Order: sequence, then C-alpha cells, then structure tokens
Amino acid sequence: MPGIAVIGAQWGDEGKGKISHLLAEGADLVVRFNGGPNAGHTVVDSHGEIRLHHLPAGALREGTLGVLAHGMVIDPWLLREELQEVEKQGRPLPKLLISDRAHVILPHHKEMEVGSGIAKSIGTTRRGIGPSYADKALRLGLRF
Repeated sequence: MPGIAVIGAQWGDEGKGKISHLLAEGADLVVRFNGGPNAGHTVVDSHGEIRLHHLPAGALREGTLGVLAHGMVIDPWLLREELQEVEKQGRPLPKLLISDRAHVILPHHKEMEVGSGIAKSIGTTRRGIGPSYADKALRLGLRF
C-alpha cells in the first residue's frame, strides 16, 4: 500500500495542512503523529471554510479515517469544540481513532504556560502544549 508523507522542515506555517488536505483525496487513512492544537490549518472545500487545530488535514474527506497518534497532546475540550464546529457547518463528523497513549492537555498546563511568562518570551499559542509535553517526558502526564 503506497503512502504519502508531508513533513514540515521549518517552524510551522508552511502550508502543510492545505497540501495534506489536497493529497488526501482518496486516502483511506490520514495520521497526525505529533503536535497539539497549535495555530492550525484552514480547509476549504465544497462545504466552505473551516479552521482545524486537532483534526489531521484530510480527516473531513468522506471514507477517510483520521488518526490522532500517540505523539500528540490533545485538549479534549478544544477537540470537542472543533467537532461541534464541523457539525454546525453541516459536515459529516469524521471517523476518528485516538491513541490511548496520546497525552491530555489539562487546564493547569495552560496556566503554567501563561503564568511562567514563557508564553510571551518564546511566542507560544498559550494552549498548554509545552507543559503537557514536559509532563509526558517526565512520565507524569495523563493519557487518553
């Protein structure tokens, strides 16, 4: 089974989401293997425009399984909002598989990032991604 990998070699904002969505036409599976709900990517299709933060590009295509793999950190509240927005736009909800080893971004992760002042100094999205990965590395994090 042939596969296509889209890998960003920069610091984000490279257009990976747009390209991935286009390349995913006819794909059985699209996988997001790491990261969290960063700035996100915009998908434009026959349903209109939608901004995604967790869902892998291509996951909204009919018949495609979207995978949130174990390298991800996931904010379950933001993921729920994202899925509600998909539904609100009249789109079918994507088929999703979430790894039970993906880590959960908790409210205190966001507070740690903002409260430490690090968010300003390095320009984070203030979504608790870094502190969640720190907990993962320390083997303290909560997993799905």
